[in-house]
Amino acid sequence: MATTESQTRWRRKNRFVKKQLNVMARGQVHGWLEDVGDRFALRGKGEAVAFSAFVVQWLMQQSAHNGEAARLLELLSAAYHADRELYAP
Repeated sequence: MATTESQTRWRRKNRFVKKQLNVMARGQVHGWLEDVGDRFALRGKGEAVAFSAFVVQWLMQQSAHNGEAARLLELLSAAYHADRELYAP
């Protein structure tokens, strides 16, 4: 756990470009984030979250003019919602 002083310094330095995101997630999700980080040479789970959000955003943009991307996005959404209780905290 970082000291109050180092947290304050981090917040002051990054106040215009970053927000700290603290979320509860199942252990399985933490494992997936580590796998994503390893697979795509990312710097930890925080960057894996950012990359995952980037991928979903890209799929949403592509789905506007690419039928296959729209189909994949719909399949992913349906699969997540069908088993949501396995993944959500």
